[in-house]
Amino acid sequence: MAKKKECVAMLLAGGQGSRLRLLTEKTAKPAVTFGGKYKIIDFPLSNCINSGIDTVGVLTQYQPLMLNEYIGNGKPWDLDRSFGGIVVLPPYQGAHRADWYSGTANAIYQNLRFIKRYSPEYVLILSGDHIYKMDYRAMLSFHKKSGAGCTIAVIEVSPEETERFGIMSARKDGRIYKFEEKPKNSSSTTASMGVYIFSAGLLMKYLEDDEQNASSDNDFGKNIIPDMLKNGEKLFAYPFGGYWKDVGTVQSLWESNMDLLGERPKFDLNDRSWRIYSRNYADPPHYMGENAYVVNSLINEGCEIFGRVENSVLSSGVKVEKGGFVCDSVIMSDVTIGRNAAVNYSIIDFGTNVGEGAMIGRPKEISKGITLVGGELCIPPFAIIPDDVSAGEEYINETLLAKECGQ
Repeated sequence: MAKKKECVAMLLAGGQGSRLRLLTEKTAKPAVTFGGKYKIIDFPLSNCINSGIDTVGVLTQYQPLMLNEYIGNGKPWDLDRSFGGIVVLPPYQGAHRADWYSGTANAIYQNLRFIKRYSPEYVLILSGDHIYKMDYRAMLSFHKKSGAGCTIAVIEVSPEETERFGIMSARKDGRIYKFEEKPKNSSSTTASMGVYIFSAGLLMKYLEDDEQNASSDNDFGKNIIPDMLKNGEKLFAYPFGGYWKDVGTVQSLWESNMDLLGERPKFDLNDRSWRIYSRNYADPPHYMGENAYVVNSLINEGCEIFGRVENSVLSSGVKVEKGGFVCDSVIMSDVTIGRNAAVNYSIIDFGTNVGEGAMIGRPKEISKGITLVGGELCIPPFAIIPDDVSAGEEYINETLLAKECGQ
């Protein structure tokens, strides 16, 4: 008998992530750093292996180099298997044509051959830009018991947030009778998490039909789910009560990092019952100088702290020099905060050097918004980057250096 898998996971990781602005100029959104030492993609991958799903296709497209390098052979997540494991699936040239993925449904359609080689009964569709811990086994059990063709994981959101999500209306038994894609107003506040389980044969049928429709957006939320509902297929909502965050915006990425802090964090990275696996390199222990002051912060390996850090998340290799101050901020790896420099309510990407006496952002209480600083930049000494701006290479050259020259 040919080998087969009960369930295969397909992880959509090809989005541009434009709402994260500078952070995704050179890398795919799932490869953005989170919590100081993780990548966003670590969370769905860890959920898979903790849930006993050992066959994962990762669909890449935009700026895939760093993500491909990070995933490697999947060993950090115990996904280096001889049959199954993790496979990166970029767009490719077929016998008749070559296409970029035109939508979430088209991305899966183009990789049906990968799915079929494992003859699964079920296909789990995941997004690569969410922070959460979820046992997919419980969702799969729910799917089987309900006899659903598709099960959609859902959470409750506020009425103001409905326009950001696909919104479900379901009966008491969970069966969905109405679906709205990002409505401005809705009577329901039950939102799709972008986590789907499909019965494999039904999924393939709808993907193939959708591909033949020239007017389709080839999208699960806009096309596949509404078509299944219209045709009377059994769609069920699976309620999820744990922590879940879509980190597709600068604000939500900052908020989710802040949720790691405190004696009782909203999201606990130290939960030994549900380990988050990652490709961590062995950095030396962090060092606290004689006059260093750190409160309510995550400080990762290789950091050197000689100044003050409050309510912040620092990735590996960050240096805060004497008199330097970091507050309410997320600092990516290998950033240097110079002597007497101040960073407030900001996100700074990897490898950037903040010069002596520079001021970035404003205190959260009076700031208009988060300041975002790109990676591998040199912020001149005593420069001022105001609140609620995105400062990349162009900003440094045309704004800060121009001011220095008196232009």
